Amino acid sequence: MIHVVHHPAYVTEAPARSTYRWGKNGAIRDLLRAKGDAVAWTEPELILPVWLEAVHDPDYVAEVLEARVPPDKTRRIGFPITQQVAHRARAVPGGTWTAALLALQHGFAANTAGGSHHALANTGAGYCVFNDLAVAAVRLVEQGVVGRVAIVDCDVHQGDGTAALTAGRPDIVTYSIHAEKNFPARKARSTLDVGLPDGVDDDGYLTQLQATLVPFLDEHRPDIILYQAGVDPFVEDRLGRLAVTHEGLIARDTLIADLALARGLPVASTVGGGYGDDVMAIAERHVAAILTLGHRMRAWEPERDRNVARG
Repeated sequence: MIHVVHHPAYVTEAPARSTYRWGKNGAIRDLLRAKGDAVAWTEPELILPVWLEAVHDPDYVAEVLEARVPPDKTRRIGFPITQQVAHRARAVPGGTWTAALLALQHGFAANTAGGSHHALANTGAGYCVFNDLAVAAVRLVEQGVVGRVAIVDCDVHQGDGTAALTAGRPDIVTYSIHAEKNFPARKARSTLDVGLPDGVDDDGYLTQLQATLVPFLDEHRPDIILYQAGVDPFVEDRLGRLAVTHEGLIARDTLIADLALARGLPVASTVGGGYGDDVMAIAERHVAAILTLGHRMRAWEPERDRNVARG
C-alpha cells in the first residue's frame, strides 16, 4: 500500500492572469484514485502560521494569509494571491509535513502537491508561495522528530529558496541537481549543487546523480529524505533544458529509492515541477514517480531494525 497525502484545497480555481497549470493536482489525485486499494489516503491539517514563520518573514506570511500580497511579489510568484490560493498555501506545507511523518512510519509517503523550492524568506517566486520543503524540514528537527534532514531536489530548476532558507543549519542539508543555465539566473548555494549543461540525456543524468548523491548521503547521514521529484527534466518539458526520457525519470526515481533502502532511510516525496499544455500527460509523469517510489520502497526497513537484524 502506498501512502498518499492530499488536501481538497490543492485543487482550486485558477486565479486571473495565471499561467500555472492549476488542474495538475486534481489530475494526479484522479489517476491515483484509479489505483483503488493500492493507495491509502491521508488528508493533512493546515500548517500553523508559527511554522511558516519559522522560515518565512512574519510580514510576508501575513501578506499571504490575508491575501494582500503587493504587486512586486505577485509578479515574482507568477499569480495573484486570492483567499483560495492563501488557503491552499497553508495546506501544501501541511501535506509535506504529514507525508514526512507517514514516511517515518511506513518508509515512503507522497504529497500530491508541494516542492515549492523557489519561495524565499520574504517573498514567493517561480509559482511557489511558501517553501513546504524548508517548513517541513525545520519542523522535523525543531520538534526533535529526527536529528538531520536531507532535502534532495531533482527538479530541473535549482532549489534556491530551500538552500537559502536552510543555509548554515547542520541539521538540514540540501542537494540540488539541475540545468545550470535554467531559472533562477542567480543561484543560491546548496550544501551540494550539481549543475548540468543543456541537453543532458538519461545516461549523463543518471551517471551524475549516482556519482554525487551517494557520497552526499554517506557524508551527511540524514534520518529522512524529503524528495523534490520534479518531472521537468523530461525532454519535452516546456521549461526544462535537459533531455531525460520517461524511462530515464523512472530510472532516476528507482535509484533514489534504492539509495534510501540501502541506508534504511524513509522518503517523503513532493511533486515539484512539470510544465506544458497537456496537463494529463504531466500528471501521469508525476504519478509514475509516486508509484515507482512507492513500489520500490516496500522493501524499507528502519535503520534501527536493520541494526538489530545484524545482531
